[in-house]
Amino acid sequence: MASLKDLRRRIRATKSMQQIFKAMEMVAAAKLRRAQTRAQSAAPYSQRITAMLSNLAGAAAELEHPLFKTREARTTAIVVVTSDRGFAGAYNTTILRAAEQRVKAAPSGAVQLFVLGRKGRDYMRRRHVPVITAHTDLPGEASLELARRLTAELTDLFTSGTVDRVELMYTHFVNALVRRVRNEVFLPIGTESGAAASDRGTIFEPGPEEIFAELLPRYATAKLYAAMADALASEHGARMIAMGSARKNAGELVDSLTLTRNRLRQAAITKEIAELVGGAEALK
Repeated sequence: MASLKDLRRRIRATKSMQQIFKAMEMVAAAKLRRAQTRAQSAAPYSQRITAMLSNLAGAAAELEHPLFKTREARTTAIVVVTSDRGFAGAYNTTILRAAEQRVKAAPSGAVQLFVLGRKGRDYMRRRHVPVITAHTDLPGEASLELARRLTAELTDLFTSGTVDRVELMYTHFVNALVRRVRNEVFLPIGTESGAAASDRGTIFEPGPEEIFAELLPRYATAKLYAAMADALASEHGARMIAMGSARKNAGELVDSLTLTRNRLRQAAITKEIAELVGGAEALK
């Protein structure tokens, strides 16, 4: 059994950890509010530009744009959005296991991973899962500039024929307690956006080529940005819940250790009283 000195040291250490968990929970809650606002703001723009693309694509069905080109998916790149930091419960593990299963279920080399976040890179490296590219040191908030750079990189992979299909795999934020893994087609554009819709009455000015050259990169960037903002809100929500649980567990451990310490002190005092009484009786 631990001594009183050991118990006091453990209680002090656990109380210190409890304060750290509480601070991290509060920071995550503040970041969650900002990330949730960004995610909610990004969703309408992504939906509107998707609807616009659907209508225009139907009106310009004869247009052959490289990002519309559907081919046999011999090689698929999956963009897996994780985090750089831990202490977020099962946030990273859940999506990384889903990505790993996808790779293992496909023929060798048919599915390649494009990982965002240090946790995803390290997880795949430990399991020797091939990764095309890994981006780490992600910004603390959803970045439109990063989304543009990643969109350009993924577009080059697709248009060059290095990959035949690009998908997004990220964690969709429902609320602080509920998160779901989503897997969506990113390229070719139109696979999930409803581009088969038709509106032959549309008049293009200056022309469909110029309009789509401007619209398609914006659409892809908006879609990727919305996914990253959604994933970041999920990360902060998961971290807030995990730190709240850790704080609660630390409090319960402090209570348990305090009870054990009090029992030891009581036993020691009782023993001393018994010895004093025994000594007094022996002197009579």
